[in-house]
Amino acid sequence: MPEGPELHLASQFVNQACGALVFGGCVEKSSVSRNPEVPFESSAYRISASARGKELRLILSPLPGAQPPQEPLALVFRFGMSGSFQLVPREELPRHAHLRFYTAPPGPQLALCFVDVRRFGHWDLGGKWQPGRGPCVLQEYEQFRENVLRNLADKAFDRPICEALLDQRFFNGIGNYLRAEILYRLKIPPFEKARSVLEALQQRRPSLKLTLSQKIKAKLQNPDLLELCHSVPKEVVQLGGKGYGSESGEEDFAAFRAWLRCYGMPGMSSLQDRHGRTIWFQCPAGRKSRKKKSKATQPSPEDRVEDPSPPSKALSRTRRAKRDLPERTATQRPEGPSLQQDPEVPTVPKKGKRKGRQAASGHRRPRKVKADTPSLDPEGTSAS
Repeated sequence: MPEGPELHLASQFVNQACGALVFGGCVEKSSVSRNPEVPFESSAYRISASARGKELRLILSPLPGAQPPQEPLALVFRFGMSGSFQLVPREELPRHAHLRFYTAPPGPQLALCFVDVRRFGHWDLGGKWQPGRGPCVLQEYEQFRENVLRNLADKAFDRPICEALLDQRFFNGIGNYLRAEILYRLKIPPFEKARSVLEALQQRRPSLKLTLSQKIKAKLQNPDLLELCHSVPKEVVQLGGKGYGSESGEEDFAAFRAWLRCYGMPGMSSLQDRHGRTIWFQCPAGRKSRKKKSKATQPSPEDRVEDPSPPSKALSRTRRAKRDLPERTATQRPEGPSLQQDPEVPTVPKKGKRKGRQAASGHRRPRKVKADTPSLDPEGTSAS
């Protein structure tokens, strides 16, 4: 899915492609989108963009004398799983163009489109960044670093480092492929406790004897995790194109794929974190990794600081169920959605076990079959 670099590249694309264009008329929304209508109409306006973490702000600015008189309008986009911007001829609108801005005559009409195949993207009116997101890892590095190190007592850092890196309150812009690449470069085990990894950075101070150029050289040669959270996304931006996603064009994607060292690469190992997201990493020599089942059905990490040790194989399922029964209370239920995980990642409903009494004879009571059982929408599943 689009991460910080992709949002930054999208803002660059909008500014470069639309900088000399004049737009006019109403903003059109597709009939199938559940996002709000955009109440904006002007005979002549320009479009500009900026990005912060995993959000992009679009500003519609009327030109002097444009009718009707209109104040500038700002929209904030979150791209979800597949959002992007495209500039196309009006008669060649992409199938999933859910918001459209048209150029004003004369000349062939073009359309700037927000394209979102899976429809998990959002836009909000008003132009305010989503509350609760931390500083951008790309453009607000000093504030980002300070925000992390100042808040290491937060329960977010009780979790494994691979999960903490997806917490947008502290790592705004980091997503699945970036966390894999960052941890791989530092050879940090993905399920190491986040606080244990980050506390050492509070004590890191460059020697007072070093000159400025020597300090810079030392940082470049031995970057820490927070420095890589800034420099690794920057490398993706410098690749150009649209970054992650084969829909960006084979040439663009080939450059990105050649840049990858860990994420989805042959020879790498993978496991699932407690939220069902796949983390790629390099397994130590002589060890074999195995796919773990998602722990998404367990109480949330806010309720459980550390995972319990794996149960003994000697215990049967029945004995484990009896043992756990008194401990399951209402206070241990997972909390609602928050910015702990990236809010654009859709939640996949889990299949539960049907509970029912068993007849004295030992036979199960037949289940009732619903005639109209809707199938799961394929767009409701998330890619790792």
